[in-house]
Amino acid sequence: MQTETKPKVINRLNRIEGQVRGIVRMVEDDRYCVDALTQLQAVRAALNRVESEVLKDHLDHCVMGAMTGDDLADRKAKASELIELLGRSTR
Repeated sequence: MQTETKPKVINRLNRIEGQVRGIVRMVEDDRYCVDALTQLQAVRAALNRVESEVLKDHLDHCVMGAMTGDDLADRKAKASELIELLGRSTR
């Protein structure tokens, strides 16, 4: 992960961790289900944003580096890895 991306991702993940702890407290305190569901949706959206940021970083740094490099095996490996990753996300 690139140096400038890492602190942003860590910060977002720490906030998500706090949100999840808040949901745990909501469940423990028997809070209204819709309130907990709303927070779960917010966590899912936040995780999607982090996933997008990490994927963008991977494409900009790792994949682009392989595609512009001279190592054919590395290019094929990065392409296969990306195809597999995207395939898992549609399941």
